[in-house]
Amino acid sequence: MNLSETAFIRKLHPNDNFTQSSCFGLRWFTPQNEVPLCGHATLASAAVLFHKIKNVNSTLTFVTLSGELKARKEEDGIVLDLPLYPAHPQKLHEVEDLIKTAIGDTLVQDVRYSPDTKKLLVRLSDTYNRSFLESLTVNTENLLQVETAGKVKGLILTLKGEPGGQTQAFDFYSRYFSPWNGVAEDPVTGSAHAVLSSYWSEQLGKKHLHAFQCSNRGGELTISLRSDGRVDIKGGAALVLEGTLTA
Repeated sequence: MNLSETAFIRKLHPNDNFTQSSCFGLRWFTPQNEVPLCGHATLASAAVLFHKIKNVNSTLTFVTLSGELKARKEEDGIVLDLPLYPAHPQKLHEVEDLIKTAIGDTLVQDVRYSPDTKKLLVRLSDTYNRSFLESLTVNTENLLQVETAGKVKGLILTLKGEPGGQTQAFDFYSRYFSPWNGVAEDPVTGSAHAVLSSYWSEQLGKKHLHAFQCSNRGGELTISLRSDGRVDIKGGAALVLEGTLTA
């Protein structure tokens, strides 16, 4: 669809059955290249198997470049069991050109880097609100010229949430950009939240978080950090298009 990531589910053994088997291979490709982890394409894969193929299992295991990932069916959505990636303090002067290129003079409160995912997390000032993040124009076209060393493959912009009032309360907001992988802005990003969950849990002192990714399509995520160092991320899925590929 040339939108963001496409997932490819495969049988691990010739005799496996998409209806009966509980374990499958899974790979993800952007319009440009293969990526090691993609949350919403995993969610979509599980949704197709659960709701379209009518797989009989309540939990599915996907063998991927990021190890085994599990997807659990619940009444109000699908829960993904993903790795939890820490983000470490990053010296601003080393990435200042990248940040300035992306968001200009927007005030920045914190900068972290996740070496496992090559994602740069930029927390905007608490003086901003959700509408500011949603309306912020991000220059992704020039990032490929600014960051050429391969250290950064994704840019996360995040903002502390607001208390409930006329709008629903969220613990934090985010947007995600990965022109290095051929995706200017991703709609809702599980792999980014595997980093965000670690950061905001530490900042807020909470193990259970409610997040919103502020892309044009947008999406809510319910997050629970686990005692085994992984994270459960719950989301919903809707079948919007069905077709057949021909040679």
